Amino acid sequence: MIVALHVASGAAVGALTRSRVRSLLLGPPTHLLGDRIPHQDIASRRFEIASGVACLGLLAARRGPFDPATLGGFAASAPDLEHVFPSLRPRGRKVFHGRLGWHRSGNFSANVQLLLAGALVGYLLGSRD
Repeated sequence: MIVALHVASGAAVGALTRSRVRSLLLGPPTHLLGDRIPHQDIASRRFEIASGVACLGLLAARRGPFDPATLGGFAASAPDLEHVFPSLRPRGRKVFHGRLGWHRSGNFSANVQLLLAGALVGYLLGSRD
């Protein structure tokens, strides 16, 4: 799943829980479930990072950095940091995306994922629970 949709789905879960702790705890499982859906990825790492940071930044600016939605978005996208920072890989192996990861390639297009992420984040920017 693309980073923006990880942020958006984690933010939605966080908003539903209305709890900072639960949003942080449910972020990684939300990430894993998202990656389990057969999907296409975006080839540009730069675009992936920028779109994820933009979604998180908008959530933080509107709802606050410690709002459950913002924290959920961060926690659900955090497992993708192991793609960027090798120091996050125990013994050099990816935890969420390696041999034991749940990542599946398939037909859920990156364009549809980006549209869905925008719709979810847009909704969350307009609502305050």
